[in-house]
Amino acid sequence: MARSILLTAFAPWQAHQRSNSSDDLLALVATHPHCPAGVVIRRGVPVHFDLAPAQVMAQALALRPALVVCCGMAETRSHLTLEQFGRRGDRCLQTRLDLSTLTRGLALTHISKDAGDYVCNHLYYHLLRDLPRHLPQCQGLFIHVPKLHRRVQP
Repeated sequence: MARSILLTAFAPWQAHQRSNSSDDLLALVATHPHCPAGVVIRRGVPVHFDLAPAQVMAQALALRPALVVCCGMAETRSHLTLEQFGRRGDRCLQTRLDLSTLTRGLALTHISKDAGDYVCNHLYYHLLRDLPRHLPQCQGLFIHVPKLHRRVQP
């Protein structure tokens, strides 16, 4: 049996945001006709230091996926960025995925060494810390999604 992939995205967190681009992107993925059956999408993760890691890990423990990909919005970035590290104080944890291979040939996707200092980084650090303890065969990744813009048809 093929193992699943868990994709998560945050809810909006600031008053000026009508939506969260990570959540918008996963909404599109969920309705795409070629979305694989093993993909499980958890949208609207609360932007909360305690609730986000607790909810994502609870879902991962229930699902036991091969991969957990958490997505968050980065308003100031112009490309998808795959985060290499999650940090907490002086402690730095690195994803076990080969990000160079994942981004090879992708012009609009970059590797980032800084997941920020807010809930995105906090969730990622906890994910990278807790997956090896509880689901050692499961890989973890955090992707920052820039603001999405509607494409204007010619």
